[in-house]
Amino acid sequence: MSRPKLLVVEDDPGLAAQYRWAFPDFRVLLAGDQASAEAIARREQPAVVLLDLGLPPDAEGVSEGFATLQAIRREWPRVPVVVASGQGQRENALRAIALGAADFHEKPVDIAVLRTVLDRALRLHDLEEENLRLAMTARPSAIRGIITADEGMLKVCATIERLSSVSIPVLLLGESGTGKEALARALHEIGGRASGPFVAINCAAIPESLMEGELFGHERGAFTGAVRQVPGKFENANGGTLFLDEIGEMPASLQAKMLRFLQDGVVERVGGRTPIRVDARIVSATNQPLEEQAATGRFRSDLLYRLNAVTVRIPPLRERGDDVALLARWFLAHNARAFNRRLRGFDPSALAALSSHRWPGNVRELENRVRRAALMANGAFVTSADLELAEPAPDPEISFDIRAARLRVERQMVERALARTNGSLSAAARLLGISRPTLYSLLDTHGITPNRSEDGTAAASSSST
Repeated sequence: MSRPKLLVVEDDPGLAAQYRWAFPDFRVLLAGDQASAEAIARREQPAVVLLDLGLPPDAEGVSEGFATLQAIRREWPRVPVVVASGQGQRENALRAIALGAADFHEKPVDIAVLRTVLDRALRLHDLEEENLRLAMTARPSAIRGIITADEGMLKVCATIERLSSVSIPVLLLGESGTGKEALARALHEIGGRASGPFVAINCAAIPESLMEGELFGHERGAFTGAVRQVPGKFENANGGTLFLDEIGEMPASLQAKMLRFLQDGVVERVGGRTPIRVDARIVSATNQPLEEQAATGRFRSDLLYRLNAVTVRIPPLRERGDDVALLARWFLAHNARAFNRRLRGFDPSALAALSSHRWPGNVRELENRVRRAALMANGAFVTSADLELAEPAPDPEISFDIRAARLRVERQMVERALARTNGSLSAAARLLGISRPTLYSLLDTHGITPNRSEDGTAAASSSST
């Protein structure tokens, strides 16, 4: 009962019986027509579906099979459907894939190949379910705006939670778009200063001539046009948090005043002479190497030591593993609701493009691309073209014979598993995630003979195929 469920929709009783014993790793469920297939799927919730196109009452045609495919994809869009049919014309294969089938095989099928395809479809299904689970749960309640399942990013979130209870300065290091402001807001919102103001300023966005007045304020008459007294960002953040983004762009002339605040907790307005005591936590962020700037004199080393009482390094998106797919699905679901679009997910070309792209703009770039794709996509699935991303270019040395490629990869996996486990068939089967009978079948298919050594272990040798 712990085996995954495979729903076989096949009107030929003999072939259906053959399928039942051919896939020992699955619990096989049999249906002979669309109605019984939908009833079993609704009751049993299969992990994978194997579908014949020639079903009654159109057993010689394909209309009933395509209707069944559409019904399954509509009701259970995340369940992969592999089509194995005697109606193997090219247009039928293309139509099946266009309607959402995971793969298409012409009868008579090669059981070994079909077993590999079903195993792969099951793994993809498990990955989709895991990604969906993570998308629904990977929202640390204390870190609003951060969605992740990556171990490194989760450690960053845990660090932010610990630092929120103290008011020491924190320096956030990370590339543009990695979520530095979201983490700075989390430090403020889950800490003891949540009732105070959160004031953010981008040091790179303000001209040097205006930055001193923006940060420290000015007195009336301090310069031409100063017709009234204006408090600066430091005073505005009193009792709360001041977030200084792109701190590396702060002019050298202001770094001394910044240092004084960190040392004494006081500021002076432009044109003023009275020190003003301010209680504000400083959180700064940069994507620049401040240590190098300090070594060359561009940034005061004593200020750097004050700012980085604790340094938190934020990993770029390209180093966050499955977070790309997780975030992409999250953004797609959010924008589909916002734009009232019925989008089911990403097609294989989009998933390949998402995986291969380097994401120089990090999470911000991903969010913008998915938002645009959610608005512009023409079909139920977002494509690489909708994302305006190029698919990975195929290696010109690789054959386009899909069956040969599958067999080659399958053989390599078996040989490597045997090598990794010193020839132990039980351990190799566990490593591959298959049963020992399935491994025996693969050994026979590929002509691989385990050679027993004197100590009882085995090594793989293969006959020419």
